[in-house]
Amino acid sequence: MDDLLLLIHRMPYPPNKGDKIRSYHLLKHLAQRYRVHLATFIDDADDWQHVPTVQALCASSHFAPLHPKLARLRSLGALLANRSLSLDYYRDAGLARWTAQAMASHHISRIVVFSSAMAQYAEPYAQARRVVDFCDVDSDKWRQYAEQKSWPMNMLYRHEARQLLAYERTVALSCDAALFVSAPEADLFKQLAPESADRIGYFNNGVDTDYFSPARQYDDPFGAGERAIVFTGAMDYWPNIDAVAWFANTIFPLLRSRFGDARFYIVGARPSAAVLALAQLPGVMVTGTVPDVRPYLAHAAVAVAPLRIARGIQNKVLEAMAMGCAVVVSPQALEGIEATPGVDVLLADGADTFADQVASLLLSPQDAIGAIARATVQQRYSWPSNLAHIDARLECT
Repeated sequence: MDDLLLLIHRMPYPPNKGDKIRSYHLLKHLAQRYRVHLATFIDDADDWQHVPTVQALCASSHFAPLHPKLARLRSLGALLANRSLSLDYYRDAGLARWTAQAMASHHISRIVVFSSAMAQYAEPYAQARRVVDFCDVDSDKWRQYAEQKSWPMNMLYRHEARQLLAYERTVALSCDAALFVSAPEADLFKQLAPESADRIGYFNNGVDTDYFSPARQYDDPFGAGERAIVFTGAMDYWPNIDAVAWFANTIFPLLRSRFGDARFYIVGARPSAAVLALAQLPGVMVTGTVPDVRPYLAHAAVAVAPLRIARGIQNKVLEAMAMGCAVVVSPQALEGIEATPGVDVLLADGADTFADQVASLLLSPQDAIGAIARATVQQRYSWPSNLAHIDARLECT
């Protein structure tokens, strides 16, 4: 096997942890074909327990501790230097030294970068074939943040959108392939970086449909007689926070007025103070970290994805579909997912429409939608077939 350097901004989890699924499956895929040398950050103390699982897939590895509060303070220096805050946030001298030693010791000729901020560690090695999985157009996410926030945060986010886009364009032009999570993301970046259009591509996320299977037996986590509406996701991520706050404050009261037994479950790790406060609203439940999201999806009356800001493909939607759960999505949450509104998901644009679509499922459960949704995921979102796209980019000469 040849040696390959893999740079990931946050340590990939085993496959039942939603926000790191793509990087974990990428690591597993590459480990079957190369001797992988992994450099990554750990920004959550709970992640250290997964280090042995990740190490077992690697020829060598380096895990750099990252303290989010300190990293945010450090990154503010980028404002004075007119740099991207994201680059300073993930800048670490120890990780750079380890990378240099790995490149020299193992004569590595291929580098895969996961997320734009990690591309800084691949910059010195132009002799290697370099493939960057941007996942999303992160600069456009910061642009959307700027439109939603007031001064002074909108100025900060606008700065980051501008500086990060400049860096994304530089990375794409200097690497051998720039990949994204969906065709719409790739098309957007082609518009933003037309000079690199010939090296821009994408590969879809996948779902482990054996793991996310409605055929298994799951204990019911809900109270007797509840009509459970479920949202899953990392609850310290601002687009998710915005989504559940909008649903809980604006949409859910419309449903509670019709269905007194309706409950809105917010299921996900690290709930922010704003999310925890939503538990004070009638019928809203905030679970925090749960060992397994599948029981919540298996027994839910409906899953919702009311995102108003989104980039890339929403794993939460694919996982709910794989579980055979009927899902109501906003246009932003559906972007990039090959699903047909009204057939395998229900689409809602606006609070009243969203409430009506959820109500239709509470009144009359539609098992056919869930069955078709699962079949769609099985057909279109297989990890092996989707990850084959990166093989061609790495072996192309």
